[in-house]
Amino acid sequence: MARVRTTRNPLVVAAVVLTVAAGWGGWSRYDAAHDGSAAYAEARDAALAAGEQAVQNMNTLDHAQVEKGLDNWEESTTGDLHRQLVEGRDAFVKQIEAARTVSTARILSGAVTELDDRAGKAGVMVALRVTVTAPEGKPAVKESRMLGQLTRTSEGWKLSALGQAPVGNTAG
Repeated sequence: MARVRTTRNPLVVAAVVLTVAAGWGGWSRYDAAHDGSAAYAEARDAALAAGEQAVQNMNTLDHAQVEKGLDNWEESTTGDLHRQLVEGRDAFVKQIEAARTVSTARILSGAVTELDDRAGKAGVMVALRVTVTAPEGKPAVKESRMLGQLTRTSEGWKLSALGQAPVGNTAG
């Protein structure tokens, strides 16, 4: 029987390994890009980012720039919440200018509590630290959790409801 001589050229072996790895990597990327979970994760991340920013906007207001602050509130909201802000704007201006306070919010953490991407609805819980500085005295710092409902609009996710999250044992 004739003996077949094989030569293992390291360059050929490396080329074959790299070709297989590149093909596998390309397929994996294609599969991930066309996987429904990737789109869902993108929608969740977009809702969370918008929700956190909107909650921060709604808890930040400077009496020296009250109109700009209220504009931010209105740009962050939609639906009944937006309508309430627009209708109550004059009263808010008077209250903030009279109090002469500066409120600054900082997001500590946030999470999407629900997401219906098809319906364009989401819920978020956001933990934040709000510092309120009055004209005299030390700044008051308060940490709180807010629950927000988001609605997707043509301009992106916006707050349609916002309230305090219950703290502690609420069972009676």
